[in-house]
Amino acid sequence: MTTEPIDSTLQEHRLFPPRPASELGFARWHVGSLDEYHKLHRRSLDDPEGFWASEAGYLSWFRRWDKVLDWTPPDARWFLGGTINACFNCADRHVQAGHGDEVALVWEAEPIGPQTSHPAPGSAYANEPEVRRLTYRDLQVETSKVANVLKRLGVKKGDVVTIYMPMVPELAIAILACARLGAVHSVIFGGFAPHAISERVLDADSRVIITADGGYRRGDIVPLQQNVEEAVRSLANPTHGGGAHIVNHVLVLRRTGRQPPSKRFHTGHAPDTLPGSATRFHWWHEIEALVSDACPCEPMDAEDMLFLLYTSGSTGKPKGIVHTTGGYLTYVNTTCRLTFNMIPDAGQLFWCSADLGWITGHSYVLYGPLMNRVPTLMYEGAPNFPTLDGGKGDRFWDIIARHRVTQFYTAPTAIRTFMKWGDELPARHDLSSLRILGTVGEPINPEAWIWYHATIGKGQCPVVDTYWQTETGGHVCTPLPGATPAKPGSCTLPMPGIDAAVVNEQGEELPPNQGGLFVIRRPWPGMLRGVHANRERFVSNYWSRVQDPRSGEPYYFSADGARRDPDGYFWIQGRIDDVIKVSGHLLGTMEVESALVSHPMVAEAAVVGMPHDIKGSAICAFVTLKSKWFTENPGNQPGDDLRKELAAHVAREVGALARPDQVRFADGLPKTRSGKIMRRLLRDVAAGVEKITQDTTTLEDFSVVAKLRADEE
Repeated sequence: MTTEPIDSTLQEHRLFPPRPASELGFARWHVGSLDEYHKLHRRSLDDPEGFWASEAGYLSWFRRWDKVLDWTPPDARWFLGGTINACFNCADRHVQAGHGDEVALVWEAEPIGPQTSHPAPGSAYANEPEVRRLTYRDLQVETSKVANVLKRLGVKKGDVVTIYMPMVPELAIAILACARLGAVHSVIFGGFAPHAISERVLDADSRVIITADGGYRRGDIVPLQQNVEEAVRSLANPTHGGGAHIVNHVLVLRRTGRQPPSKRFHTGHAPDTLPGSATRFHWWHEIEALVSDACPCEPMDAEDMLFLLYTSGSTGKPKGIVHTTGGYLTYVNTTCRLTFNMIPDAGQLFWCSADLGWITGHSYVLYGPLMNRVPTLMYEGAPNFPTLDGGKGDRFWDIIARHRVTQFYTAPTAIRTFMKWGDELPARHDLSSLRILGTVGEPINPEAWIWYHATIGKGQCPVVDTYWQTETGGHVCTPLPGATPAKPGSCTLPMPGIDAAVVNEQGEELPPNQGGLFVIRRPWPGMLRGVHANRERFVSNYWSRVQDPRSGEPYYFSADGARRDPDGYFWIQGRIDDVIKVSGHLLGTMEVESALVSHPMVAEAAVVGMPHDIKGSAICAFVTLKSKWFTENPGNQPGDDLRKELAAHVAREVGALARPDQVRFADGLPKTRSGKIMRRLLRDVAAGVEKITQDTTTLEDFSVVAKLRADEE
């Protein structure tokens, strides 16, 4: 790795000390001072087994573990011999403890209109949306029913169930139902296209999919069921080089009430199959009416897989990250409690605005709050629907004010958008219920941090800037709101139990303010246990880059660059591989490039990230066309129509998040003499760097870069 110069925006000296809990309406801070944090962190590293045994004690176990940790690098096994169930810890244990009638989940629909609600005094909108509140007993009953439905469809302990749904309560119920019966849930974000669905279903060897007839997004209907149908057809008639993969059953929630595209549903036990496949489709409400609402929680070994979650990788094929039950639950319970100061029976309502299709939704919409017995809020739609003031929207602030949200957790992309929309929108609403603000998904620009703190938090609320990944399961660096003085733009200090460092390629810890590789030097309970069906990728992606210079033991490498300032605070500088983070979501360049090359007119493509004021990074695609295009369009040059066509093609193949912001046509792409595309040079071109200063000694033809730069000018 060539260490990049430290970005000047990271030279931040403003300090925001924590405030007394009583001033923010808290009875106490779980960690109440910086000295208390340091003692806790030191204890967690000096006696990790004792520390994590204490943290695991916050959960309900069917059988206590025999041993806290077995560590044979890079393989960790946590809480050996212990048995536990995720759904039991989120619902049933609270019911058994007498809290069954307490609200567990508050859900708000996107659509607003007189047909769904009544006038809302004090709201920015003429009508309120549909709102549902589910208690812990509701979750116990509903997850039991859906677990029995899945059993009826042949799902057994250890089977993978794919879930592709809108942000509705039934999505949370479906996830917990899988955990209840011991099935592995694999949630796919509802913005992904059919190809992405089929790719993930095939890799997981999943035979059952749960979806909906559609979902609402900015007033439009997202065709979830149609996307599943297309994916099922493609799997049954494979183009992936293997045999047919038959999805046995698809369970469909009626969300929009629109007629399904294929008229094959009917009341009874034997719905028609999808034409051209053996897949049987079932209405959720019809088959649920046939089952009991009693289903005991399956005791799961602590190391049994809880879920698969696919994340993009630099080699093209998405990686199925494996998380197991006992360690993940312990880690998420701890990080959620400490980072957001969660206290049951304290009038808290936690809102993480992430979709459940991402790890943030898994850990901090669903599992973390429910385990801590703090109600969690889910919102179905977008922050700017319905629109006000010429396309702007204050839906988020309206939600916070009406529901009296106490902890709000969102992405820097959203914060930068809110800044752009102006201060007058949040000023319309009473945001005084807020006590803690959080940010997640990417480093936050210091000025966006300041705006968030001053405008949304009124200068009162601590801002917890959390750094973590799908692979880590939960926060690995973050301020603790009652303990850590915050620096805008820094994720500050490691969580208790995390031994983080900035090192060079030899594994040697670097001095302050020198950029290097962010690593974690010891195992932690929330860590990934593998990449599904790909041991080599697990080892090579995470454990082969950096080693302890003394023992040779591998360090976990996050693929991020970082520096640490003289106070020990971490500053994340971004990924060093070819993965682009767009609006807080990781997208593999190869996945987008493959979609472009699948277009009949594209010969070659290279995709890089470029700076974007709102998204953090935007996608820039460099494309060379086949001669066929020029033959069919004599005397013409490719223009905007083809750019739009290619961008739409990527969105169809991968999903809307992957739609390139720019498509640039090129006669050729910069390559090394061995034929590898030099994407680092393309990043400079995309960013408009005036002078290329990188090493170009391996570049085969510099005139290619010169031509690209000239075309841009």
